[in-house]
Amino acid sequence: MSDVEKLPRWLKPMNRVIVALQLGGLALGTMRVLSVPGRKSGELRTTPVSPLVVGGQRYVVGGSGQADWVKNARAAGWGILAHGRKEERVRLVELPLEERAPILREFPKKVPGGIQFFRQMYELPKEKKALPEAFAALAPRCAVFRVEREEHPEPRADRPAASANAP
Repeated sequence: MSDVEKLPRWLKPMNRVIVALQLGGLALGTMRVLSVPGRKSGELRTTPVSPLVVGGQRYVVGGSGQADWVKNARAAGWGILAHGRKEERVRLVELPLEERAPILREFPKKVPGGIQFFRQMYELPKEKKALPEAFAALAPRCAVFRVEREEHPEPRADRPAASANAP
């Protein structure tokens, strides 16, 4: 069974609710909404993420390297990161395998609400002390993207260039 097949059934409906609340202006804790252009359609595809900061850099973690949003982010290399009504255009730089473990090791400390999601997909230890190393061991299966703010983003086709909200 692939990692994508292990995703809980409730995930897609819950993601839709979270995205709707966020886009409606309700910022939910550490959650952000990441929109990336689809590989084939070019239309923005949106998913909730929980960025974490390690060493002064922001990162987002894909629970499966085969998830559609991860594949889209790899192909596009950019996205729109939103928190409530505030959004910014960002560059998404996937970390090579050897650089993922230190970031994943921090995930259970920085995003404790995300642990349960990973427990649904992977057999993680129940002991809190063992979680950082268990997450680090997921490096070959999880995508990790460094999130970099774009200083001079291109205007979005779906929004006029003069808009105050243009990322």
